[in-house]
Amino acid sequence: MPSGPWTDAENDLIVADYFAMLAADVARRPYNKAAHNRDLQGSIDRNRSSIEFKHQNISAVLKGLGEDWIGGYKPAFNFQMALVDAVARWLALHPAWLARMPDAQQGGMAAPSPLWIGPPPTHSNQPPPAELEQMLHIARKFDVAARDASNRALGRAGEARVLAHERAALTDAGRGDLACKVRWVSEEEGDGAGYDIESYAPDGRPRLIEVKTTNGWERTPFHISRNELAVAEERRADWCLMRLWNFARVPRAFELRPPLEAHVSLTASSFQASFH
Repeated sequence: MPSGPWTDAENDLIVADYFAMLAADVARRPYNKAAHNRDLQGSIDRNRSSIEFKHQNISAVLKGLGEDWIGGYKPAFNFQMALVDAVARWLALHPAWLARMPDAQQGGMAAPSPLWIGPPPTHSNQPPPAELEQMLHIARKFDVAARDASNRALGRAGEARVLAHERAALTDAGRGDLACKVRWVSEEEGDGAGYDIESYAPDGRPRLIEVKTTNGWERTPFHISRNELAVAEERRADWCLMRLWNFARVPRAFELRPPLEAHVSLTASSFQASFH
């Protein structure tokens, strides 16, 4: 039985098998991990534990790519980049996977209940340095932030979810008068305002909310425009960024308030070129 590095053919087979299980997992269809493992043992001549660990590696790769993974396969790091390339090949052949939208019954689209909002990522709760660097390296290599930013359906679904959350939260706080005034600014006026949702705190103070949505984990990088940063600086008391993550499963969120440099590292990713 082979014990050396996995070949591209072996990686492609196990990645395809993983996504077959993940599709069932996302759809809440039953599947048998042990049976999948046995079938793979016959196809690639690797033992059960080797296949099990490789499935955990794939979970880690998907985490780095800002995608969801099978909860029963805890991400295992220090994997070879050949496995990342195999996952990228599968995704390139199946573009519908990245374009999928969550089932409204799972709470992903516009459920009326408020979102779960927790603390933002900090230095104190970050993963070990080697693990974090591997995740960020994958995110940079495949420009996960640009992928999410260009996914208009995902962005719009996230904004709709925050709109519903704000209205529900104000209604629950006894401020139905304010709930009916919450506006989806980016839908009504376009993206130039520097925020997506115009809402209110229960005491009537304005809340200008820029929404950033990903199917990945809470540390998935995101794009933010120069205009959004300018409005955040001008309206510090009112503006906030609401980051939605794990959106395809059970959406979770946290808020970041200006100055954003206190929470994230801002890197210029493009330049405007003007003729002399």
